[in-house]
Amino acid sequence: MRRVVLPRVGTVAAWRREARALARAGVAPEDLVWSVGEAAPDLFADAAGDGGAGAGDAPVAGMSDGLFAAGDGAAGAASATATPSSDPSRELRLPKAAIATIEAALCHSDPERFARAYRLVLALSAGRAAWGDRSDRDVRWALEAARSVGRDVHKMHAFVRFRELPARGPRRAFAAWFEPEHPCLERGAPFFAKRFGDMDWVIATPHLTARFENGRLSFEETGETRPPPEDATEDLWRTYYASIFNPARLMVKAMCAEMPKKYWKNLPEAELIPGLVAGAEARVRAMAEAAPAAAPDRRALALRDHAARVLAKPAPEGPVATLAQEVGACARCGLCRHATQAVPGEGPVGAPLMIVGEQPGDREDLAGRPFVGPAGAVFDRSLARAGVERSAAFVTNAVKHFKFTPRGRRRIHQRPDAGEVEACRWWLDLERQLVRPRVVLAMGATAAEALTGQGGALSRRRGRVETLADGTELLVTWHPSYVLRLRERDAQARAEAEIAGDLALARQLSEQG
Repeated sequence: MRRVVLPRVGTVAAWRREARALARAGVAPEDLVWSVGEAAPDLFADAAGDGGAGAGDAPVAGMSDGLFAAGDGAAGAASATATPSSDPSRELRLPKAAIATIEAALCHSDPERFARAYRLVLALSAGRAAWGDRSDRDVRWALEAARSVGRDVHKMHAFVRFRELPARGPRRAFAAWFEPEHPCLERGAPFFAKRFGDMDWVIATPHLTARFENGRLSFEETGETRPPPEDATEDLWRTYYASIFNPARLMVKAMCAEMPKKYWKNLPEAELIPGLVAGAEARVRAMAEAAPAAAPDRRALALRDHAARVLAKPAPEGPVATLAQEVGACARCGLCRHATQAVPGEGPVGAPLMIVGEQPGDREDLAGRPFVGPAGAVFDRSLARAGVERSAAFVTNAVKHFKFTPRGRRRIHQRPDAGEVEACRWWLDLERQLVRPRVVLAMGATAAEALTGQGGALSRRRGRVETLADGTELLVTWHPSYVLRLRERDAQARAEAEIAGDLALARQLSEQG
């Protein structure tokens, strides 16, 4: 029986070299005893009859020379050496996926891991086993062991808690104590070297210690097994953990699955967990009692207020009122599902001037009237400058419902699309047939599109007289909301003056007819 002693530092790399040499030498798995750090006792050594190590100490043909010499960075030697075999058929050939998984499995705590892995690589190389075949016990072991090691490395990354040490130079220094389930420190430590490369740190485990100093990562056997002393940041960490603990979402089983209790003794926040869990129910009740009441239904309130205004005055009569009632029941497009109410046009039948805007805004949607919001204020000032009485014109919109996107407590205006404009053209045509204006003023691209089928080139069309299909004269101008979107005051004043000028021209044309 041959003994192979692997070093505690660089164990996986040393096993890989030994496995290659042993495979070239043709050594069978059952002829080997693997150990780490020191030779494992051989229960059958005395059976050899020489009272010593027995035949197991004989040279192994094919072993590489000086694998664990000082220059190789490891300690100990497997056994005596001999000339390596040159038989190419004994070279190991493995799938890349198998190599990565087996190296992860070698970080498992299974005491038979080296023997299992050696048996597996021989079987894979010889074609006696297929990688990924879970019916093979060694393949199944490697996959499950690698997955277990991966979980342990993940927990290491999540639950290592550094404590600051007195600085010995320009770089801050930290230390941590961690007790992994498997000897996987060498596999997990490079993560910390990448993440905390600007500081020096030490991560000690019961067997190995990772040391990162001046940008260089090294490993050594652990000497001191006491955790480092607490530092001032741990109280801050406990305060932070307590503040983010949400009792309303507490699931103890899920929490323990993600943060197993075996790690708690080295986590400063763990001492708070029993108290936080015990008080969770009371905190949830307190949160429920302190929660604000549900926000009122804006749509219901607006409809109630609108109904109160309607009941407070005599019911409207005449064709405009009848048309307004029909518009209020409109469901020709999806905008009616979210708006508070439809906003019909208003004004006298026979008005010589009809003014068409885009759609209701937030204020118009709540009030049920066109041009009463911020854009309405610009509109009223422009009417006054142009000498137009609002009550003498018929004022309406191309689209009768407010299209918006909710953003917190606000409703942000959205431009109607072509389908919505086309659906509402039905009502605009009825309003034009009812009022029969001499001149129509289209305010904005949507109004121009609804009336002419084209909503572009406003800067060239503005102030020019066009003719609709029925012979009605049309003027196109800016929408009042365009003034509000301009940032410079001079530009705002210029645009508002242009709207007033177009209104004045529309008034003159309507009076000439």
